[in-house]
Amino acid sequence: MSDIRWTWSAAALAIAVAAVALLPLQGRALAASPESEAWLKEAQLGAHAPAAEDWDAIVAKAREEGEVVIYSASGRIAKLAESFNELYPEIKLTVFDLGSVKTVEKTIREQDAGIFNTDVVTTGNSGLVIHEMLNKGRIHNYVPQRYLDRIPAENRDPLLIRVNEAIVVYYNREAYPDTPPVKNIWELTDPKFQGRVGIIDPMSSGSTFMGVATIVQHADEMAAAYKAYAGKDIELGEGVPDAGYEFVARLLKNDVVIFKSGSKLVEASGKKGQENPLIAFAYMTYISKNESDGFVNAILTDMEPSSKWIYPTFMAIADRAPHPNAAKVAIAYLLGSLELNENSALAKPYMEGDSIALLQGLAPYYDPGSVSPRSDVPMPPGGEIWNEMKGWTVSADFMQSEGPKLRDFWLLHASN
Repeated sequence: MSDIRWTWSAAALAIAVAAVALLPLQGRALAASPESEAWLKEAQLGAHAPAAEDWDAIVAKAREEGEVVIYSASGRIAKLAESFNELYPEIKLTVFDLGSVKTVEKTIREQDAGIFNTDVVTTGNSGLVIHEMLNKGRIHNYVPQRYLDRIPAENRDPLLIRVNEAIVVYYNREAYPDTPPVKNIWELTDPKFQGRVGIIDPMSSGSTFMGVATIVQHADEMAAAYKAYAGKDIELGEGVPDAGYEFVARLLKNDVVIFKSGSKLVEASGKKGQENPLIAFAYMTYISKNESDGFVNAILTDMEPSSKWIYPTFMAIADRAPHPNAAKVAIAYLLGSLELNENSALAKPYMEGDSIALLQGLAPYYDPGSVSPRSDVPMPPGGEIWNEMKGWTVSADFMQSEGPKLRDFWLLHASN
């Protein structure tokens, strides 16, 4: 791979190394410290949660607390400050946009130093979030009781999902007006696509790393897809354990183009007037840039063996949060209004008027590729394809056990 197509920044490398260093061995959830146990009792969380929640009392206490601090992997939550303040003028919403890796890292480092600044943590990075944070008592699952019958168990246990998103593969529909250029994922490793496939750097993007890990996780399906593509069993390279890792090795060998910016990547694939545009692994939510930026991207919706790689973004209350009731109110707000249902009429702009009154914290994410954990939220226009596409969901256990190995494998083969 040429130096032009692969450049490492010291910052990206430091983040990757730090993330690996944080990965613990799998284990059971730890018992809460005496300080945390006292806080849990006062906050009525965990084992101390009441059988019936008094929501009016929670809101009243939240107003007395006067602030809620959120560590977030997404900057879009900051757009909610004005609408949240209109609904709860006594509660100041403060959002720190940190990215997925730094959200986890900052929370852990502060708590290890005895600093408890944040109230809500919302991020992806499944392996770290479940095993290093939830199971270590650094965050606590909280689902407002009023939403229990609207959120399927898999979206709230063991941890509440704020939104499900996905990595997909884009192509330029102007360059390929009749037939999608790829039917099988292994075609992307073919010489005809050398230097013509792009991906957001998985060493600095936790979401992209989860997507790559999900492909690797499904090694048997990847092997079957290769046989369907090539008409023969796959031959593994030296030191390559299975077909999932072999795909990663071949993709890198085929001179995949690494991007630091997802926006730049979907521009490279979707800009009009190109003869040989890139095929792009990118966030499904970026399909909205067709409308905002005039791109002509399309999604490969029928690719074998999978067309989307789903990664959840969780939200939870941080251990010993200084404003636990305001945290509960913020989490309920991020889930959307109780008035919202499958028959709700929603119209653009979603961040204004009746739409945001119903969507509340879902409004910045109401686009194709972002799916609420609730079962009663209508799909946004264009989002219907989500349910039509075959998809794999990232496994927290696989991320935890294989994450360090996959990072090492990527770095090794990227440098060759």
